[in-house]
Amino acid sequence: MSDTDSSHGAGDYKIFRQISRDRLLYEMLRSAKVKETKTTWKVLIMDKFTVKIMSYSCKMADITDEGVSLVEDLYKRRQPLPSMDAIYFIQPTKENVVMFLSDMSGRSPLYRKAFVFFSSPIPKELVAYIKKDTSVLPRIGALSEMNLEYFAIDSQGFITDHEMALEELFAENAENSQKYNICLNTMATRIATAFASLREFPNVRYRAAKSSLDPLTLTTLRDLVPTKLAAGVWNCLSKYKATIPDFPQKETCELLIVDRSIDQIAPIIHEWTYDAMCHDLLNMEGNKYVHEVPSRTGSAPEKKEVLLEDHDPIWLELRHAHIADASERLHDKMTNFISKNKAAQIHHASRGGGELSTRDLQKMVQALPQYSEQIDKLSLHVEIAGKLNRIIREMDLREIGQLEQDLVFGDAGAKEVINFFRTKQDISPENRLRLLMIYASIFPEKFEGDTGEKLMQLARLSQDDMHAVKNMKYLGGSDVKKPSGGAFSLKFDSHKKHAARKERASDGETWQLSRFYPMIEELIEKLTKGELPLDEYPSMNDPSLSVHGTSTSNGLSVHSTQSQPAHSMRSRRTGTWAKAHNSDDGYSSDSVLRHSSSDSKKMGQRIFVFIIGGATRSELRVAHKLTAKLRREVILGSTSIDDPPQFITKLKLLTTQEFSIDDLHI
Repeated sequence: MSDTDSSHGAGDYKIFRQISRDRLLYEMLRSAKVKETKTTWKVLIMDKFTVKIMSYSCKMADITDEGVSLVEDLYKRRQPLPSMDAIYFIQPTKENVVMFLSDMSGRSPLYRKAFVFFSSPIPKELVAYIKKDTSVLPRIGALSEMNLEYFAIDSQGFITDHEMALEELFAENAENSQKYNICLNTMATRIATAFASLREFPNVRYRAAKSSLDPLTLTTLRDLVPTKLAAGVWNCLSKYKATIPDFPQKETCELLIVDRSIDQIAPIIHEWTYDAMCHDLLNMEGNKYVHEVPSRTGSAPEKKEVLLEDHDPIWLELRHAHIADASERLHDKMTNFISKNKAAQIHHASRGGGELSTRDLQKMVQALPQYSEQIDKLSLHVEIAGKLNRIIREMDLREIGQLEQDLVFGDAGAKEVINFFRTKQDISPENRLRLLMIYASIFPEKFEGDTGEKLMQLARLSQDDMHAVKNMKYLGGSDVKKPSGGAFSLKFDSHKKHAARKERASDGETWQLSRFYPMIEELIEKLTKGELPLDEYPSMNDPSLSVHGTSTSNGLSVHSTQSQPAHSMRSRRTGTWAKAHNSDDGYSSDSVLRHSSSDSKKMGQRIFVFIIGGATRSELRVAHKLTAKLRREVILGSTSIDDPPQFITKLKLLTTQEFSIDDLHI
């Protein structure tokens, strides 16, 4: 891929997943062509990890269009096809290389020629191992490093597939675990491949260890996670600068590395957008939703699986809308659709008062599949929104959501929480737990003695759920103070007092319960304004930067600003159910990026944010919202995307060793 493919000013602007897809299809699949070969069909062989990389970026039809007739698993028995060429897209591990060599060595290789593409840099000893097998060398058409080892889960989001990162890096015994370094090293490699794919060289910023800000704080490995990851990413990028042709030598974008300690509330609070509610309340598996479709023959309804993804235009339009807004828009769409089609039928029937011609009938028949697909998609979303609204009513979620947000913005405290637990006996155990976790995150001091135990008993939490509340301390960074004559004091986060967020000026988002916003929104805005304090978020590119305000090596202004007042870290949006239909909620960057190719020069430098320990749907929404607002593509990376139930399960694992992640349920 030439440098211009992802440059900001040259040609059409391509967004993150588009570039990943183009590289896999054109740089890998299309390049594996040999002029003298008569057959154009090829076999594609992948391992369990690379098959996921491919499936997140490309559809099967895309792969077939590039001449692939068969997709195979590296570790399954395969039929010899000695007249065909094979493309191997694999991770550079010893096991994979051994499998590849056994396929292609000896007198009867499985394929005519092999084009090998590794997902990340291959160790020199493995290259030497391949070269040793002289029977294989003439059969290798290409040996190349793709440097693409992440799952593009969204047009502007990726994960490194570290589902257990929270446990491996933040658990109580993480300090003595071998998994700690392995996890960080793999993560760094995979993050770096995102920059290799986009030909971007970032200014790397990261959350500083608290011990570097407060000499009285003990340093723990847990607190050093962002620092260590930033160093790992920097090492990989330094190698890329020296080895990848056309890799930029100066900074072209921003990368901010943080962990879950910056925001413990976002993964737990009820988020009121359509996308987040679907994943939180509907027991979906990934993006898969199962619903019942009435049978056309009158028999029992059939179960049908659908994917709520970008190729569904209704999903794309509504996913970041407030559930009340999404419901209204769906109602309008359905009404509009029915009225338009009725009009069309009347129009056809009334034409000349005569019968329809064969041509007219043919046109109507040809239109039926499209009509059927349209109405199916619309009915699906009407059904989902109806189901969500029913759950919201049955679980009394509006009242719970109101208390959650009042706590976050400092409008409620212990009195309201105690009163809620005393008067609301029928609230589900999961919602009681989530409410108490939000309270514990804002008032950690209440959980240092007996008060916390009494609150958990009042909330009727199980022993298992109590683990989740107590384990939040592992995500608060290191606040264990060095002894100064007295005993150790353990706090989740010393600077949180009465409110976890400041009220923000309204973004035109006026639906009730839409006040909450994830902390990364504030951090990204500060980063773009050059107001992110360098002592709290240092730069790997120039560690000597003064914390009193200077500029980074890429000319972007950086100032050290005063820390926010102790009481507040998030801002007030008015809440009403009414919202003007023409107001722009700014929550979709898709339209901006769709139309940006004509004026791509107006798109600024990309901003990458990587969250260690799992990102949320609300944080992914912020990436889209700020792309539209800042006219800079914001790309969110994380170890995984977690919905509240998954996140809580992972929190419980921080101290529960006898269970696996599959054993724990909320």
